[in-house]
Amino acid sequence: MTIVVGYVPTPEGEAALTAGISEARLREEPLHVVNTSRGESLVDSRFASEDALAGVRARLAQSGVAHEIDQHVGRSEASDELVDIADRVRASLIVIGLRRRSPTGKLITGSQAQRVLLDANCPVLAVKAAY
Repeated sequence: MTIVVGYVPTPEGEAALTAGISEARLREEPLHVVNTSRGESLVDSRFASEDALAGVRARLAQSGVAHEIDQHVGRSEASDELVDIADRVRASLIVIGLRRRSPTGKLITGSQAQRVLLDANCPVLAVKAAY
């Protein structure tokens, strides 16, 4: 089995990566880190730069966890891509980061995290960044 981490270059993405590494060690499973974009704009802040990916590679190498990094421009929403990849690799767990939201923001539906939580065919660990 494999643990899939939805990574974005934000504090929430870093928290997901940290939790994913911990779970991979605990379960003795490899990690599959996913960073994707639909490519609809010239600049997508969620699509990791080469420098950000170099940092992820360094953290993963230092952790000693077997891993793979999957970065691509897809045709669907990031949540759909993440769930599809998790199904393809037969993931035992998906790890995602959650951003803090206002009480009003919590009422709004349609977030990527919510879609992963509802559509995933395996358990999902949702973590928040430390502030």
